[in-house]
Amino acid sequence: ADLRRIVAMNEGNDVARAALGNLLAESGDTVGAMQQFESIVALHPANGEAWFNLGYLHEQRDELQDAERAFRRSVELKPSIDRAWYGLGLVLIRQGRFNEAIEALRRNIKLQPFSPYGYYQLGMTYHHLGNAAEAQEIYDELQKFEPKYAATLKRDMARTMPRAHQRNP
Repeated sequence: ADLRRIVAMNEGNDVARAALGNLLAESGDTVGAMQQFESIVALHPANGEAWFNLGYLHEQRDELQDAERAFRRSVELKPSIDRAWYGLGLVLIRQGRFNEAIEALRRNIKLQPFSPYGYYQLGMTYHHLGNAAEAQEIYDELQKFEPKYAATLKRDMARTMPRAHQRNP
């Protein structure tokens, strides 16, 4: 309630809006959270963090085109937001755009070299494309710093057939 009053008293306070948006998102109010982040980007269109949060919320709501647009805007404005590259990679994977996802995930792990999530998704993406050598290379890198995630990657690759080898019905 106090945060809502602060936001109401100072419409342009993007820090308070972001805090309120994050609290609303954590409480499950994605609509309220989106309203806060949409207000931020309307007032401050160059706020890469707000665009990231919008992307995340759209992705959670399965609004993949909107999520992609927001993540792309986030990394355009602030290329150092590693989690925006990761989010973009996930959205592209969900759209079946694996080759594009590789670029985003590579940017994620370059910025966050010890991100087991980025390595896992990148390894699975290479696997889905039927690129066993690249998938193995990612597994080997992941094994060096996060053996549990590496084991999960290896197990999941063994359980799934690369899309390159699947037949179309």
